[in-house]
Amino acid sequence: MEFKDYYATLGVAKSATDKDIKQAYRKLARKHHPDVNPGDKAAESRFKAINEAYEVLGDHDKRRKYDELGANWRQYEQAERAGAGGAWNVSGGGPGGFRTMSEDEMRSVFGDADPFSDFFHAFFGGGGPEAPPRTARQARSRARRGSDVEQDLSLTLDEAFKGVTRRLIIKLDGHTRSVDVRIPAGVGDSSRVRVSGEGEHGTAGGGAGDLYLRVHVEPHPQFERKGRDLHVRVAVPLVTAVLGGRAEVPTVDGRTLRLRVPVTTQNGQVLRLKGHGMPAVGRPDDRGDLYATVDVRLPQTLTPEQKAHFEALARLEDGHEE
Repeated sequence: MEFKDYYATLGVAKSATDKDIKQAYRKLARKHHPDVNPGDKAAESRFKAINEAYEVLGDHDKRRKYDELGANWRQYEQAERAGAGGAWNVSGGGPGGFRTMSEDEMRSVFGDADPFSDFFHAFFGGGGPEAPPRTARQARSRARRGSDVEQDLSLTLDEAFKGVTRRLIIKLDGHTRSVDVRIPAGVGDSSRVRVSGEGEHGTAGGGAGDLYLRVHVEPHPQFERKGRDLHVRVAVPLVTAVLGGRAEVPTVDGRTLRLRVPVTTQNGQVLRLKGHGMPAVGRPDDRGDLYATVDVRLPQTLTPEQKAHFEALARLEDGHEE
């Protein structure tokens, strides 16, 4: 029976802290998760091995027993070959430096969690010669995938436009942990973002559930979003609206665009700036449009010269009416 070095499986030292082990597990689980590697049998096997290692090293009692038993693996193997059955030696007691742990004692410590490998069965509830062999179907029936978890997430329109990395605090089963989540650019209001493997942990290697984020994009004081298009009001002086010219249009990412204003542009007229709206999720170069609604601004005061010009204009309009 092959010895399983769970520390090597997770790529950590034997002196690793609980935090080191958890971080290593999360990184490897994301990399080898079946959803990320569909149809890849090697990745699936690696994922199972990672979960098996974390099933032991992620539990204080199991890790302590594993560290003790691992040092005496050869003695256990020899005892098994000699027919020792379900009772085997553990360092720390007895006149010979060992004490005997029965299968019932092992179950009282580790419960009925169903492991993956023969090595795991032997160390954590493997049973003696009288125990019936565990079939693959029975092992699969004990494995249970962790439940999915949902959580609300509020974003500003700027964050939805650019994409953002958020550190979330997740509370599950009385435990609190943090996870860094990348929200893609272009995400919409009321959409759901799936974070693979960040839900509840499964049992017996069933795999972790997923985390689903319900996104809420907060209203913006200047821009209104409609699908992938953005709408903004732009102040245009009266003279520019009448004679034509240029107006400055702000963008969500803080830039300013120059908009051509046609002659005799009307108040409330909508002008389009193509390709300056929200990006499509996963396609940052595929952008919606930006629509500028013209807000013609009348002068609040007039100089004598300006007043004379407007009076002349009025006389011209009166002459046309005649």
